[in-house]
Amino acid sequence: MQTLKAGIIGCGVIGPVHAESLRKAEGVELLWACDLVEEKARKMAEMYRIPNVATDFKKVLADRNVDFVTVCTDHASHVPITVAAIKKGKHVLCEKALAVSTKGLNSMMAAHAKRPDVIFGGVFQHRFDTLQLRIRELIKQGVLGRILTGAMQIRCLRTDEYYLGDAWRGTWEQEGGAVLINQAIHYIDNLAWLMGGAEAVCGTYANLTHGDSIDTEDTATAALRFKNGALGIIEATASSHIKWEFTVGIHGTLGSVEVRNDKVMKVDLADSSKEAEIQSDLERCQNAPPLKIGKQYYGGGHVAQLADFVQAVRENRQPTITAFSARHAVDIVLGIYESSRKGKWITLPPADPSLAV
Repeated sequence: MQTLKAGIIGCGVIGPVHAESLRKAEGVELLWACDLVEEKARKMAEMYRIPNVATDFKKVLADRNVDFVTVCTDHASHVPITVAAIKKGKHVLCEKALAVSTKGLNSMMAAHAKRPDVIFGGVFQHRFDTLQLRIRELIKQGVLGRILTGAMQIRCLRTDEYYLGDAWRGTWEQEGGAVLINQAIHYIDNLAWLMGGAEAVCGTYANLTHGDSIDTEDTATAALRFKNGALGIIEATASSHIKWEFTVGIHGTLGSVEVRNDKVMKVDLADSSKEAEIQSDLERCQNAPPLKIGKQYYGGGHVAQLADFVQAVRENRQPTITAFSARHAVDIVLGIYESSRKGKWITLPPADPSLAV
């Protein structure tokens, strides 16, 4: 088996999760730890026995031995790093959110269109959760009938200290937003993936409790129109007394499923004789345990997603989550921001056909 050599660009919160996941992947050697703050890069390099440290990502990309990089930096730097990597012929897996603007997303896609030989993926690790995969199967099998509505809520707490602790957080220029583009985006992606992709959005956002600590939003709501005609709701706040709670509910003509914090809360079927069977089936779905190195709510999906990306590079195929697929959740978030500013429904860019259910 060919050993693939990798560099991790960004060694802050999520970089070590990538390092741990790649250490578990078969046939991968970590060559570079890169961060603007050298101390962070050295700390991760020591932890994972990575031989090379850099503060300039261009040094990583200049290494001909590097097969692929993962981008784990602040949101705004995703585009320049990723585009540079693609131009250098390096395969790239970029963390969420891919970009903070439609222009940035388009520049990524344009760069990739010129180098289709490069494998380019985006991170949404919860699509690899066993429970979510099973729910998507049930939807595809028609168990819930025609899908009518889908809803997601996230209630979490992010303090002023959290936002002030990193200059890029809570800014339009660098984070691209706040609760929507950072915390909620995982479950926005989850909802859109289960529902088959969205085509239009109408929403509003506000800064209700963070004052001058952020320029962006701590609370938002939105309505969605999906490609299949179904409708949806998004509710997100980073001002809750609840530290972290998310729910996703899918409702169809023949049944409903609701999940809270990765646990099945409700299965309701028109054919009640099948309820217990489906409920038991879903309860048996055990997601991979979270890595000790990351936050509990990251889940364990990074291990599966990084392994899939490595295999995609090795087999010269598309990863399960392509960058085009991963951009859809960002398009939804950007659409909510635009809708709030303009006070009208926003038509979204076409979603990846692979999202269809």
